[in-house]
Amino acid sequence: MRQPVSTSIYGQIFNVINYALLFALCVSTLYPFLIILSLSFTSERILTIGYSASLIPKEVSLEAYRKVLSSDFIKSGYIMTILRTILGTSSSVLVTSFTAYALSKKYFPHRTFWTMVIVFTMFFSGGMIPSYLLVRKLGLINNILSLILPPLVNTFNMVIMRNYFMTVPESLEESAKIDGANDILILFRIIIPVSKSIIATITLWVAVWHWNAWFDSLIYTTKPSLQVLQVVLRRVILEGSQMVESVTARDDTYRVSTEKIKAATIMVTTLPIILVYPFIQKYFIRGIMIGSLKG
Repeated sequence: MRQPVSTSIYGQIFNVINYALLFALCVSTLYPFLIILSLSFTSERILTIGYSASLIPKEVSLEAYRKVLSSDFIKSGYIMTILRTILGTSSSVLVTSFTAYALSKKYFPHRTFWTMVIVFTMFFSGGMIPSYLLVRKLGLINNILSLILPPLVNTFNMVIMRNYFMTVPESLEESAKIDGANDILILFRIIIPVSKSIIATITLWVAVWHWNAWFDSLIYTTKPSLQVLQVVLRRVILEGSQMVESVTARDDTYRVSTEKIKAATIMVTTLPIILVYPFIQKYFIRGIMIGSLKG
């Protein structure tokens, strides 16, 4: 049946407004990022004579990146961040998979009770001071384990993964058990391979969280060599010229402004995790939608 003219007109108006809002959102998100990217590549001479940063640099210079990447603070921060992201993500996804698989089984004793106990931690926690005292009591201050063990299992991620595992047909597990497979073998040989979408989604969430996390490193690590890249970025932005002088102290042949050092540090910090998104994005919608269907 042909739709009335009024309905099609209202639909077109809605689409125009929707597209306009989405376009405005994209511009407001991309414009600051592109300005910072352009500033990091703009030569010092252009900035000195009074030109402000534009979307396309009038004169390109890599001096800010050379100084930032030659800094010991940036190098140690990168090493700690990469190490934390790899160890934290792999261990978190593994333990979350174990927990989600156990709680997805109907025959698991007192499944509802244990699920509620874990979900309770989403709303109530011990707080920052008790958590710090616990970490200190365990002797994990200035230890990378203090950045990995406290956030090992995220309840929200566990619930999403548990719901996804509950959609896997029980006949697959029954066939494997007839062949003599135990629960561990079923998890690694059957459940995880057919759950690649939710595993990829949770992995990316955890990896992004670990890459961007800084507060736990700020309170649990006091040695500069053990602090992650985000703490170094925070110091560069907040301390300004003092931190920039320590970054550029080795080579004063070319002076680079504080703003350029800040812009280059922001790009060096954010670009790696941004480049990962296109390769895993295809798993996002499918993993989240299927994982949220069954409770």
